[in-house]
Amino acid sequence: MRKLIAAFLLTGTAVAGPAIAADMPYYPPVIEIPDVDYGVAGSFYLRGSAAGNAMWAKEVFHPTATPRNYAITDYGYGYSVGAGVGYETGTGLRVDATVDYLANDNMRANITDTSGNLTNGVHSLQLRSTVVLANAYYDFGFGDMGYGAAGGAFGYVGAGAGLAFNDVITTGPGPADTHGTNTSLAAAGMVGVGYDFGHIVADVGYRGLYIDQVANNTAVAPYSLNGAWVHEVRGTLRYRFN
Repeated sequence: MRKLIAAFLLTGTAVAGPAIAADMPYYPPVIEIPDVDYGVAGSFYLRGSAAGNAMWAKEVFHPTATPRNYAITDYGYGYSVGAGVGYETGTGLRVDATVDYLANDNMRANITDTSGNLTNGVHSLQLRSTVVLANAYYDFGFGDMGYGAAGGAFGYVGAGAGLAFNDVITTGPGPADTHGTNTSLAAAGMVGVGYDFGHIVADVGYRGLYIDQVANNTAVAPYSLNGAWVHEVRGTLRYRFN
């Protein structure tokens, strides 16, 4: 009798077991999905720059002299320092506004005036400018790395437009130095390379700054230079708020 009952129970288990197992719910394994890295999207930043520069213009115009135009014979050399605030979209595009203090000395012209209004000899320019620009840039990563926060090495191109507030002095033989001011349109083109550390971004590059006119706007010995170019080698640090 005991053997009969055991055989009966064994047979029932074999038949009912798979059916019960088939009715039990199936729970798939949990797959962890990492957070999306949005890189530098929506990042504001502060920036600071310093540069060495060389300035050149084709000629200086003296309306009271004869002749009136004199070729520039020597570059002027100097420096600039500046600061700004900007925003980067995370797609490589960024924009900022900058204010730079620019100093340049000893751009020279040899004056040979036959009218007697100017003292002949080598005259040199001292320029002190405050340059305010609105700028746009495109940053691009090298190779297949793309560009993002802590993205390593990158290159950039950019352009800007704004105003230059010029304070100018001419030194040379004869009377006391002439001193005057003017405000001019200004524009810039930039290209360079950098390294993205995350919150800190460092770059070095070239900026060609165009100042439409540098003039002293005085009644005594007035002069002007049209189309002055300031060539800069410039280093910049940016700090991101993200």
